[in-house]
This record gives sequence, structure tokens and C-alpha cells, in this order.
Amino acid sequence: MKNKLFFIIFFLFGTISTYSQTLAEARELYLIGEYEKALPAFETEYNAKPTDASLNQWYGVCLFETGKNLAKAEECLIFASKRKIRDSFYYLGKLYSIQYRFDEAETAFNSFQKALKRRGDEAAYEKLEAAKKEMSRLRRMVNNTEDIQIIDSIVIDKSEFLDAYMLSLSSGSLKYFNDIFSTNTKVESVVYANEKETKIYFAEPGEGSIYQLFSMEKLIDKYGNEKALSNDNFGLGNVNTNYPFLMPDGVTIYFAATDEESIGGYDLFVSRYNMNNDTYLNPERLSMPFNSVANDYMMAIDEEKGVGWFASDRFQPEGSVCIYTFIPNTTTKTVESENMKYKAKRAIISSIKDSWIEGVDYTNVLSIARKPAVLKERKIRDFTFIINDNHTYYNFSDFKNKDARDTYFKVAQIKSELQSAATDLQALREKYIKSSLEDRRQMSNNILTIERKIEQMQSEINQLELQARNEEVKELNEAIF
Repeated sequence: MKNKLFFIIFFLFGTISTYSQTLAEARELYLIGEYEKALPAFETEYNAKPTDASLNQWYGVCLFETGKNLAKAEECLIFASKRKIRDSFYYLGKLYSIQYRFDEAETAFNSFQKALKRRGDEAAYEKLEAAKKEMSRLRRMVNNTEDIQIIDSIVIDKSEFLDAYMLSLSSGSLKYFNDIFSTNTKVESVVYANEKETKIYFAEPGEGSIYQLFSMEKLIDKYGNEKALSNDNFGLGNVNTNYPFLMPDGVTIYFAATDEESIGGYDLFVSRYNMNNDTYLNPERLSMPFNSVANDYMMAIDEEKGVGWFASDRFQPEGSVCIYTFIPNTTTKTVESENMKYKAKRAIISSIKDSWIEGVDYTNVLSIARKPAVLKERKIRDFTFIINDNHTYYNFSDFKNKDARDTYFKVAQIKSELQSAATDLQALREKYIKSSLEDRRQMSNNILTIERKIEQMQSEINQLELQARNEEVKELNEAIF
């Protein structure tokens, strides 16, 4: 009996010792910011001692920092704050900020600041000022929330999220990177192709696993001429840029990026191509509700259907994403209301019905938005090349003779160069008019050089077209011109 009692006491002592050691380890992880690793131990101890103020503080912070359960995090932090645990006020302020509950956030930050006056913690003052600055920025963004009608939302597995984008053919197509390119690793990116599939835009990881945007052109039956749409080109620095979508105008591009000013993970941006110098204008960060303190990405607008889509993991468990369908504005307008709580609801998209206009029936546009693209009985034309009275070609696949096809491919390349040269010439002529006499002398030589180059290219195009036509006619066994 004594031996049995000794064994029970020894077992309990060993269990208590291990339990305490786990808490000590969790506190060490907590102090160095390893909240994910510290969370399980704090959860176990909290469940055993739910009225322990310190455990409420540690567990609440870990839940907040990992985004596991913000409602429970708030509950624990409120409990800790009532017991005057100093840092609980700071984390309550941060939690209320990302939920756009700014009056409550300000009250919590003020309580934290009063506690600091008694402690004189300079590092804590610095992090408080940073948190208050971020809160003020979020408040401004909420105040400028765009008045957009969100007509649908669907939660879907992130690995299949493109299934929710029902783009019409005229808007191009979106496909997963690994479905287009052969690679041994999973690349978290998409490939956008224009309607004719003559050009694609995509992102892939480079040095330091940083994603950057690229474009490629179709060369007969495969893509080539890879061109980097470098992050420096966008003026964002060495940050992730991903999820591109080009509007049919060939100029406006939407994408997501994780720059230093991002309010969440990925933020949505829009930029425009400047044909005069082959660069992109400084991108604009989209307003709320398109952006949030979560990841927001893959903006696509279908002009034919009159709707757009974007993805966000706000309110979503890991591995899931919500795709919102909205009606794009022709001109940007903000939500008009003096009620900040109402604006916050519109910014965070607490309910899509909040964005609907009273009396408007969205049934028809929603039906159009959900309708998959149907292949039309029409030929998408890459070019128009008359062979003879009986044959006109629109694609390289129309050629029967390989030599004729290769010859006309040279024509297409030279025509592309010709168009670029013509654009440069026009820009130079416009600049010439506004320049001084001294500058005009130098520019005159450049203009003459480009003009001669254009004449040579046009002559070469005519010769190659004749050659391609004759080679193809021979294949068709028809009369040569």
C-alpha cells in the first residue's frame, strides 16, 4: 500500500514538474515572438486555470498574433485588462484597430499610455506610437471607402479559387502557373492570357524567393521574349508582386503586392503602361473595401459582363478564400455617411447587402456574372494575310507550308518592330516641336535615321510577304501572282 501511494505521489510530482517546464518554455517562446509555438502550451494551461490573469494575457496575445480566434483573444485580453495587466491594453487597441473599432482602440491605447507613465518604458512608447499611427491610417482609409456594389461572395478552397472567376472570352483567361509551366515545385501564382492568347502575364519567384511579374509573347506555337515588369519599374522596391490581370485596353494592369505600406499581406494595386518610354506609371493602391488587413489579391474586371472579382482571406480559415463579385464604378465615389461604424461595416464587408442600392434588382447581372464563358463560333485573328482570291489567313496555324509560315513569322516580327519605331518617331516629332533650335539639329538626324529605318522595314515586309504568298500558293497548287 505504501509503495502504491509512493508511486502515485511520484507520478503527480513528475506531471507537475513537466507542466511547469512547459509553461516556462512557452514564456520563453512568447518573449521572442514565437507565438505559434507557444500557443499550445498556453492553451493547455489556460483551460486548466481560466481565471489566471497572466495566462489570459499570454493566451490572448498568441491567439491575436496568429489570427486563430480573435473573439477568444478579445475575451482573454479584456479579462487581463480588468486585472490591470499592462500589455493587454496595447493588444486590445491593436485588435480593435484591425476590426475598425477605432473609438475602442483609442480608449485601449490611452489606458496603455497611462500605465507607461508609471513605468517609463521607452521601447513600449515607440511601439505604441507605431500602433496609433497605423490606427490613424486605417481610420483614414475607412473614411475613404469606395461606394461599390458587391453582389456575390463565395468561399472556396484556395487551391481552386480560379473556379469562381467566370471571365468572358473577350476578357482573356486565368490559369494556374503550374498548369502552364513545367516546374518541380509549386508556384503560388496565376497566368493571365489576353483574348488572342498572344501575350501572357505571370509572376514567379526569383532571388530570395521574391515574386516578380513577367510577360511573354507568343512566337508561332510557344511563348518567348520574356520581359520582366520589374518591381523597380513599379517603384515598390524589392517586394512580392503577383496575380496580374490586364484590361482589354492593353494598358491598365491590376496586381497584388506586399510592399512596406501594405495594411495586410497582399494589397491590390493598379498601374498603367506608358508606351512612350516602355515603363509603367507609379501604381495606385486600391481603397477599401478592395483592400483590408488580410490578404487581398487577383483583381479581374470583365467589361463585357460589367462585373469584377477579387479574392480575400479576411474572416477565412487557413486554406480558404472568399471571392467577391462586384459592379465596377465608372468613376470612383466614396461611401457618403457621417456614421463611422457604417463606413467600417462597408470597408470590412461585414455584409454584402449593406452595399446594395435600395430598389435595385441585381438578379440579372448576378446571373450573367455566374455564367461560364461559351466558346463562340468565330476565329480569333492574329493578323489578316490575303493569299489569293480563295484564301485569307488569320493565324499561323492556317499555313500549309512550313517555309511560308516561317517567312510570315519574320513579317510579324518586323511589323512589331515597325510599330515600335513609328511610336518612337511620333514621340520624337512631338518633342521636336517644343525644343530649342540647338536641340532640333540633333533631333533632326535622329528623325531622319528612324524614317530611313521605317522605309527599309516596309520594303523588307513587302518582299517577305510576296515570298510567303508564293510559297503557300505552290503548296496549294494554285496560280502564282
